[in-house]
Amino acid sequence: MPRFLHTADWQMGRSFSRFEAEDSAALTEARFEVIERLARLALEENCDAILVAGDVFDAQTVSDRTIRRVFNATRAFAGPWVMLPGNHDAALAESVWSRARRLNAVPDNVHLALEPGLTVLSDQGLAILSAPLTQRHTYRDLTEPFDALETPPDLLRIGLAHGSVEGVLPEEVDATNPIAPDRAERANLDYLALGDWHGTKQINPRTWYSGTPEPERFRNNDAGYGLIVDIEGPGGLPAVTLHETARYRWYQWRETLAVPSDLDGLLERIEGLRESSVLDIRLEGSITLADDQRLTEALSVAEARFRCIACDRTRLQLTPTEDDIASIQADGYLGEVIEELRARQEGDRAETARDALALLAELLRNRSEVAR
Repeated sequence: MPRFLHTADWQMGRSFSRFEAEDSAALTEARFEVIERLARLALEENCDAILVAGDVFDAQTVSDRTIRRVFNATRAFAGPWVMLPGNHDAALAESVWSRARRLNAVPDNVHLALEPGLTVLSDQGLAILSAPLTQRHTYRDLTEPFDALETPPDLLRIGLAHGSVEGVLPEEVDATNPIAPDRAERANLDYLALGDWHGTKQINPRTWYSGTPEPERFRNNDAGYGLIVDIEGPGGLPAVTLHETARYRWYQWRETLAVPSDLDGLLERIEGLRESSVLDIRLEGSITLADDQRLTEALSVAEARFRCIACDRTRLQLTPTEDDIASIQADGYLGEVIEELRARQEGDRAETARDALALLAELLRNRSEVAR
């Protein structure tokens, strides 16, 4: 029974400039580490081959060091790898792939499917029908030639392509590099391994997107897996098993706070995340000064615990209670200032008013603690 690992969308060389330098470096390194994990997974699961369905590299201009490191990371699995160019690393006349060959970086067991056609792996029982992108965008289905492409009858017919299955993916990603949703049936494929959609997604029993093995964005689309595929023989239905490969999990939360229990729930959810998390939170609504302090302290603890956490509180109004004002001893003129800043959060300079109110409350709180 042939068994292979399906993966895609590594996008090596991707930068994470929105994060602090330390976090960006860690997220970049995780992408090299996931290649090593994929190689070990294929070895441990006795896979016959690894198929990479496009976008190995994020751009044609990645550094020579990145190219060498990518291929070095494949060493744990000595069986055949088949790598397909995608839209980010299309097989142009001069491309990242031609540079890799000039650098002599490509191991003998890595097959680069730079041209449409067939890669025959007789010992592994696989015939790989490849539809590489030779430019970033096309408007015709490059998998159409699969229908007429002949393969040895005793080998599995495995399609390898990168693009958008028509009528299945969201419209904003369904404009270029089209793939017919029934291509596996038309071409009598045993399995069609796809890349481009960054989450694991089954199109039909014989057609799957593996998704990226290491998440790289805030999107809840089941990223972070490699697919182990078993097929008994030509014509047999694939048995697909998901294996988690991600080191970091990305979460993006949009929360509205109105009552203290809302904050309790948020802090409980934060506490429940594993340490290898990248978390982006955007808050709106209102919060008391006491609860704002609780939130600040919880975020400070989380910053030291997680890989990265960002919290946008600019749309979260501070609403001081009488207990808040009493606790920071903001009577008389200071109480009037606090009330004025609270009211100004409804105006054009709401963010400035909120920041000023938070800063004043912190100063008064510190003064009260010193006085004690």
